[in-house]
Amino acid sequence: MIPALKFLMYPNAMTDKFYLEEAIEDLHTLLDMTRWATSRFNDAALYFGHGTDNAWDEATSLVMQALHLPHPIFEQAGENVLNSRLTKSEREKIAELVLKRVQTRMPLPYITNEAWFCGMPFYVDERVLIPRSPFAELIQNEFAPFVESTPANILDMCTGGACIAIALAHAYPEAQVDAVDISTDALEVADINIQEHGLSHRVYPIQSDLFSSLAGQKYDLIVTNPPYVDAEDMADLPEEYHHEPELALAAGDDGLDLVDIMLKEAPTYLNDGGWLFVEVGNSEVHMSERFSGLEVIWLEFENGGSGIFAVRKDTLVQYFSSKD
Repeated sequence: MIPALKFLMYPNAMTDKFYLEEAIEDLHTLLDMTRWATSRFNDAALYFGHGTDNAWDEATSLVMQALHLPHPIFEQAGENVLNSRLTKSEREKIAELVLKRVQTRMPLPYITNEAWFCGMPFYVDERVLIPRSPFAELIQNEFAPFVESTPANILDMCTGGACIAIALAHAYPEAQVDAVDISTDALEVADINIQEHGLSHRVYPIQSDLFSSLAGQKYDLIVTNPPYVDAEDMADLPEEYHHEPELALAAGDDGLDLVDIMLKEAPTYLNDGGWLFVEVGNSEVHMSERFSGLEVIWLEFENGGSGIFAVRKDTLVQYFSSKD
């Protein structure tokens, strides 16, 4: 028996406990523990979609974080690091995290309180979504070819943990970034990340129901990853996603309730020539029906992902003027 480990009482708890104790006693290297974790994840038929898309990468991430090894460890030390032997306490720590992932189906970043976005680490917990947006590629490319001049004032609407806002601040070192969210809980996490990245002088968390608290503000660039999951997809979400705040996911029957408001109000807050970038995910299929005739530019990504469009201020002004 291993008194330090706390076993959760689930239907397969005794089987999981056996696997765990056996692994701690019989396995020895980093590779052993990674392979074992992969087998446990596959056996439990976990869903992956919060930073990884398969059991091996999930297991590797868990093991590296449990051992406090640097993110690009394989680039620095090569794959021989996998043959490193582990102490018993290290094996116990890894095994306990694996057990928690299997029994609770909680996404790994919530278990370790760490997620990566744009090559940077962020604190996350169940008050915010786990970052996984294709916006990372856009930010790293500085929104080329759309944004031609460096934006001075940027808005990250529905900021959550402020991962996008902070990445924007790194991409544009002279810009001020407003990180806006309706959730005060989310903004508490945002503030943790802003402080951790030393950006309190340029990234400002603001509590606001969309634009309601931003009267008089003007931005060169607005970026938003709002709630956009439609009712059908909400009903079909894997168990892992139910650990995330529903407020940050659900957005009506077609997933576009908040997008509708943002598209109508954004021109008031955009400077002339400004751009709005919006992520709508699978709700892309509903855009043409909800906004018939609106000419937006759907973006393609080299690193995968879809469901983000770009639209200029003047395009929005012309479209909604024609609807009056």
